Amino acid sequence: MRKILLLLTVFLLVVVSTNAQTDNTGKTSTTQTTAEKPKKQIFRANKGQITQAQKMLKVAESGKLDDESRAAIKKYQSENGLKATGTLNRATLEKMNVELTDKQKEIPVSPNSFAKADTGAATEKKKRAPIFRAVKEQIMQAQKMLKVTESGKLDDETRDGLKKYQAENRLKVTGTLNQLTLEKMGIALTDKQKENASQNSQK
Repeated sequence: MRKILLLLTVFLLVVVSTNAQTDNTGKTSTTQTTAEKPKKQIFRANKGQITQAQKMLKVAESGKLDDESRAAIKKYQSENGLKATGTLNRATLEKMNVELTDKQKEIPVSPNSFAKADTGAATEKKKRAPIFRAVKEQIMQAQKMLKVTESGKLDDETRDGLKKYQAENRLKVTGTLNQLTLEKMGIALTDKQKENASQNSQK
């Protein structure tokens, strides 16, 4: 019996030590993989290049990127289809015809260095469509139809009535007097509402 217990203990020790070695090996390989990852190369202009750029931009040739130089670089970049970063990145130096070092040539031009041509269009898209608001008279007409208190305000009673009406008429249940609900109720839109509706349909 003792021999069997002894054998079992030895067996368990062997299994545990084998697992421990495997774990260690796994950790080591992970560390090696992490170490093999190349560091991201950062593009930096040298003193000579900064001085050349400053000469071209007609600012003090200090060889350092001071506030005056950064402001001038931003202006140059915005006028030349580059992203106004105020830094002397590869795209800016190339645009200025300033020679790059061999090491700098190994670092690719960042796509973020260029200004987006469709900035204006993107700004237009960001503009929100006018918010549709029912006027007091329209709310009162709707309240009369819904047989609720004609307060001219979208109170809880009116919103509940609108939700029920919208559900019954296969409209989106919002509890608000939107354009579709007014049209379904046969309530005339104001000129301003019609104008906003036509603008939205053109977009």
